[in-house]
Amino acid sequence: MGRQWLHAKRAIVNLKKGQVVQKLVKEITVAAKLGGGDLESNARLHAAVEKAKKASVTRDVIQRAIAKGTGGGTDAAALEHVVYEGYAPHKVPVIVEVMTDNHHRSAGEIRVLFKNGGTLGAAGSNRFLFDHVGLVEAHHADAHADAEAAAIEGGANEVEPLTHEQNDDIPADHAGARFLTDRTAVHAVATRLRHNGWTVTTAELGYVAKIFPELDAAKRAEVGEFLQALEDHDDVQRVWAAVK
Repeated sequence: MGRQWLHAKRAIVNLKKGQVVQKLVKEITVAAKLGGGDLESNARLHAAVEKAKKASVTRDVIQRAIAKGTGGGTDAAALEHVVYEGYAPHKVPVIVEVMTDNHHRSAGEIRVLFKNGGTLGAAGSNRFLFDHVGLVEAHHADAHADAEAAAIEGGANEVEPLTHEQNDDIPADHAGARFLTDRTAVHAVATRLRHNGWTVTTAELGYVAKIFPELDAAKRAEVGEFLQALEDHDDVQRVWAAVK
């Protein structure tokens, strides 16, 4: 579901530290632009800042990224959110979210990436194959923590286990879970989980595939290479694919 292909891919191909930091800093800017600069009222920003701290991003860099997103810095962000829909190799549906300060440049580069292995569709071409929902990923130090009870108390609609192998933000000895919420309930669910001892690593709107094409190992590897190329693009913030 969603970005699980990326979690599996990380076991083989890790992004360089500089690329990771760049992505984290941009995520902070985007989160601040979309939801404001207050960590306590912006769950996505809170999660992004915690990830950045874990990656040793300095406080000054974090603050500048927040200021850029909220328009309070000298280089206020003029970012445009663009969603591309298409198919990876072997007709795997994919949605790509881009945040860019130059739409024409990004559009051309994304088209090139799709020409190298996928098919770029028109707006609305495959979004019906996904549910647009709120996603909160979190872990608890108690390996036996009851995720279903946490989901009910937190107001989530669904919950599923999440392991370290699926998401390397989840410590191996912790209980991990992905909570699906209404799009308007992401912050509320993330806040309740944190108050109940859960560490939130992701809080955002996302796309969950409804169907998953059958892929053998060779096809899965080909799809993974294509999706990784999309993920590596500087302007790509999220890649959602119908890969289990």
